[in-house]
Amino acid sequence: QVQLVESGGGLAQAGGSLRLSCAASGIALSSYTMAWFRQAPGKERQFVAAISRDALTTDHSESVRGRFTISRDNAKNTVYLQMNSLKPQDTAVYSCAAKEPALAVYNYWGQGTQVTVSS
Repeated sequence: QVQLVESGGGLAQAGGSLRLSCAASGIALSSYTMAWFRQAPGKERQFVAAISRDALTTDHSESVRGRFTISRDNAKNTVYLQMNSLKPQDTAVYSCAAKEPALAVYNYWGQGTQVTVSS
């Protein structure tokens, strides 16, 4: 049974930091492109960041570039999202996702973790 479980969400002040983790079971993350998405109330889910299997390539959305950093540890079967300089508009449910590199869609999704940034 494939399972992705996010953790590390919570309440942070504007300008603060949080580190999200996504732990996988039933799947070897070394074979997958990994990504983080977020969805705020009343808004469409948006892409945050992605990382290649070997971690040599990363992609961060313009809204988080320079503040958030995606990383992975394949030995721990875990992907991370380090979030610095948080803003209230970063408030959302953050989900991790996995896909085979050649595919256009993400096959597996976690349940999400809430991030709330106060001003």
